[in-house]
Amino acid sequence: MRKKLYILPFDHRGSFIKMFGFDPAHVDETATAVLSDYKHIIYEGFLMALEQGVPSHAAAILVDEQFGSRIQNEARERGVTRILTIEKSGQDEFDFEYGDDFAEHIEKFSPDYVKVLVRYNTGGDTQGNKKQIEKLVMLSAYCHKEGYKFLFELLVPATSEQLASCGGSEDVYEKTMRAGLMRSAVRELQADGVEPDVWKLEGLESSEDMGSIAEAARSGGRNDVGIVVLGRGESDEKVRVWLGASARVDGVIGFAVGRTVFKEPLLHYHEKHATREETAHTIADNFKRYADLFESAGGR
Repeated sequence: MRKKLYILPFDHRGSFIKMFGFDPAHVDETATAVLSDYKHIIYEGFLMALEQGVPSHAAAILVDEQFGSRIQNEARERGVTRILTIEKSGQDEFDFEYGDDFAEHIEKFSPDYVKVLVRYNTGGDTQGNKKQIEKLVMLSAYCHKEGYKFLFELLVPATSEQLASCGGSEDVYEKTMRAGLMRSAVRELQADGVEPDVWKLEGLESSEDMGSIAEAARSGGRNDVGIVVLGRGESDEKVRVWLGASARVDGVIGFAVGRTVFKEPLLHYHEKHATREETAHTIADNFKRYADLFESAGGR
């Protein structure tokens, strides 16, 4: 039976810094201490969720080095499944956060999974795509050689031409074009030598669409490759639709929902409307609801 993966991702950096009114261009020691502590509250909520019954064999955290070094180390000691993000935050084109020293930073924490976020549209910038692929092939080979699982978060933003063909509507693009472009991106990346163990993909409202992408991800003997559905900071209602549509699809092994879980509770804490323990409990409750939803929707 393929391993389930219920991820609480809080590797956000640029958006996390802005969320609490700090300037991403000037993150001083005070800001770093505050933001690192806020991320630790999310981790505390994750641990509470395990106590509430989220299966520890499936649960995982995804956190960055900048604000999450302490969490990575503490989680390793507890035997928590850990994912480390290594891309530079907020870039349209993928690049390593620590450049050519990426391997040194991975080995520093020895995570279970190495994660990248990549914006990739097969109808987009051909030269930009080629530059990304060169780095991603190198990382893919490194992960498999060194025994790290490779988690690939794929975002497929519309090109201006694609959006125009949808009358300028992001909603129309999502419903009519995105699934096909996700599928073609998966195939193109695989053909060029990028081999994730798990794809972290944007949710779809159609089980059939997600099934066709899962089929592409697992083609050519890639039977052990899995998919997790990401939350993209969307509303609880939309995330529940995505998880419900995907949970029964063969190859979809879980989810990665972050901001929908932690954003409001942390903002309430930041504004002094909740205690630390109340905040962690709310995060735990939110995360457990998605785990319960995925288990029940998938009949697992």
